[in-house]
Amino acid sequence: MISLTNPLRSLLALSLLLAGLLPTFASAKDGNLDIYFIDVEGGACTLFVTPSGESLMIDSGYPDNNGRDRNRILKVVRDVAGLKHIDHAAVTHWHRDHYGNHAALSTQIKIRNFWDRGIPAELSEDAQFQARVADYRSASQNKSKTLKAGDMLPLKSGKTPLSVRIVTASRGVIPNTGKTNPFAKLHKPKPVDKSDNADSVSFLLKFGRFTFLCCGDLTWNIEAKLVTPKNPIGRIDMYMVTHHGLPSSNNPVLVHALDPRVAVMCNGPTKGGAAEVISTLQEGKSLKALYQLHRNVKLGPEAQTPASFIANSGQTEGCEGVWIKASIAPRGKRYTVQIGAEGKPRRYKSR
Repeated sequence: MISLTNPLRSLLALSLLLAGLLPTFASAKDGNLDIYFIDVEGGACTLFVTPSGESLMIDSGYPDNNGRDRNRILKVVRDVAGLKHIDHAAVTHWHRDHYGNHAALSTQIKIRNFWDRGIPAELSEDAQFQARVADYRSASQNKSKTLKAGDMLPLKSGKTPLSVRIVTASRGVIPNTGKTNPFAKLHKPKPVDKSDNADSVSFLLKFGRFTFLCCGDLTWNIEAKLVTPKNPIGRIDMYMVTHHGLPSSNNPVLVHALDPRVAVMCNGPTKGGAAEVISTLQEGKSLKALYQLHRNVKLGPEAQTPASFIANSGQTEGCEGVWIKASIAPRGKRYTVQIGAEGKPRRYKSR
């Protein structure tokens, strides 16, 4: 058996790290907050790793497909983020492209806490809901915690203040306080959305000066309810484009009020990434960059973000599932966004 002294062990570890053979646990060492947008082909899965190494996963992609999305998530969780467990796993709403792998993941890696909006007795748009949710109940041991508007997730805050506030849940919204929304007149109501999309849980994350909003698949009228006549959220730094970039969401009254500097769209090659949503985003006064997990294969290049801001360019078949990562520096004053492990980080300043 070979025995290495501490200096030799450290030298070997450094060599492996430089060679890319060991994972880097950056957030725990450099004080950064890391956000990974994982490609689940038009579903959603977003992983947060705090400076203390605490983790939050919001949604988990499609089930089945030979474990495609489960395996992509595990690769990022284990190999890229270097996690051995997931502290918090949340579900925005009860559509299978958002909670499809919570149960499957729990058999591969420990999940300590489950969060959702409450499990409904039935779901009119999914005849198989009771069978699907049974696996989730089993994985959470029927101990998932219900979120409502105004709740705070119990994440640890360090030198840089960190908070995650629930701003919508089960069609409820936080109190309508703050400055008057100058874009309130842009809201044109649509027919009431009776699907579970409108019940989506929305997460407002703050890390020092940095702010980020994820609204699941929240739809048009509830988006307006959140930010009219006043805007309780204010302007933000990063926006996870709602509902994969579908036009039943991303109401201009919300998007323009948020006025994000960077937007990330978790779309698929044929799902989401609608031209009208991209146009709404690009009209934003402060927008510096729009990232897409996929090129919309139905649109020409002129109707979407430049190719260098798109993680995956082909169809689902043969897709490598490249992820997008945002890394926010201590105090939240600046952040970078890169596409995949080989992508060059682009730098942005917070408000």
